[in-house]
Amino acid sequence: MKWFLKMQPRVVGLLPALIIAMGPWSIIEAQNPTQLAVVPVGNSSVTTVSGSETSASSNTNLISPTLERYFDPLQGTSSSDLVQKALASNGELAAVRIEIERARARLRQAGFRPNPILEFEQKSGRYTGSTGESETSVGVALPVELGGKRRRRIELAQAELEAVEAGVADRERRLAAEVRAIHVEALATLRELETTENLNNLDLQTTRFVQARVNEGETAPIELNLLRVEVDRLRSRRALIEGRLKAVLLRLKHLAGIPAAEPLRLREDLLSPVLPAPPASLEAAIDIALRNRPDLKLARLSEEVAQAGLNLARANGTPDLTAFSRYTLDRSSYEDSPVGVRNERDNFLTLGVSIGIPVFNRNQGAKAESAAAISQARKRREFLESVVRSEVESAYARYGAAQAAIATFAQGVIGRSNDNIRVVRAAYELGQFSITDLLNEQRRLMDSQRDFTETLSEQYRALADLQAALGLPAK
Repeated sequence: MKWFLKMQPRVVGLLPALIIAMGPWSIIEAQNPTQLAVVPVGNSSVTTVSGSETSASSNTNLISPTLERYFDPLQGTSSSDLVQKALASNGELAAVRIEIERARARLRQAGFRPNPILEFEQKSGRYTGSTGESETSVGVALPVELGGKRRRRIELAQAELEAVEAGVADRERRLAAEVRAIHVEALATLRELETTENLNNLDLQTTRFVQARVNEGETAPIELNLLRVEVDRLRSRRALIEGRLKAVLLRLKHLAGIPAAEPLRLREDLLSPVLPAPPASLEAAIDIALRNRPDLKLARLSEEVAQAGLNLARANGTPDLTAFSRYTLDRSSYEDSPVGVRNERDNFLTLGVSIGIPVFNRNQGAKAESAAAISQARKRREFLESVVRSEVESAYARYGAAQAAIATFAQGVIGRSNDNIRVVRAAYELGQFSITDLLNEQRRLMDSQRDFTETLSEQYRALADLQAALGLPAK
């Protein structure tokens, strides 16, 4: 009672300031039951759980200097910006796109007809004892493809070009999904950094208050030491989190083709993901995926490529015809004729065709291989369809579960944790609790915030995975 009477005037006098300095979190309930705002006092940012634009965008002056290096709600880079930069500047994707040029060149080559053949032949009897005998011939041969070989080659090359384009589109889809996955990791790390810094600043304020009480002999020094240990622990954790955030941002820069030395500030936060809303039903989502997935389109085109390969193999089983024409000049010399040496000169024009006889090789092996390729492509397409359905169902279910978990957090977990902190702080200031009780409650709040961040990250990841599973154009 003596201690209470001694402290009462001081506590009463300091109570307004303590409410502001020591109770830096207040809960703001919104009309939407899933909306929750945790408003730190001081230089920390304003964080809001809602489906609309965060209030941080209108409170840029409240962002701490540490967060300013990584977050800018007005001029920062969004996930869409990062995806577009990756699609335009990613080195691996640029190399993959060259495959389209190669396929177009193959299509052009497939349309060319066989070249004519020029033949020249010279016979001489000079070295065999027939000095006056010689023959010169010049001919032209033109291969003629039968069985529609040229048309089948063009069909195969066209199908391969479309398949390559679908493959590039699928690589773009997977690159966009990879960028979003790292982006959400960066957002989660940024939010954890913000939470840790807010709590560290709060403990620093508490340290100044406890130091004053220790100086006046009203609090044991062990409480100040315990609080300083907690401050150092949070400072160390903040440094680790910031290092992890820098590493994640470097990975984002690498994928997006951004120079490592160029600063990268994020615009979004986990509380309001800037991603398309999921379809109204699971059936609609599956239907969209089956129509839009580029890898599924690639699987279907692979069947067409295999069928075109079989058609070409059948056409190649038909022998080609070669039409030829030859002019021959034959010179002869006779010395034993009654009139002396007699020279003769004969001119010949030869026309003809040649064609192979498919007795042994009718391209049987190539036909059998092409038929097997069709069966293989069909099985892969059927399996991929089941994979697409599974991916859509999984992402859809994860998104629903994350929304339910966020609603639970918004309705009670974070709010009650902040209320508990406020009550324990007030009780500690009045001497009802020890510093250990306060620190334990702060750690429980930090655990709750970490779980909340994980839940928000899962919602963002589920949305990003669902967009990738639907095969929608990268935005």
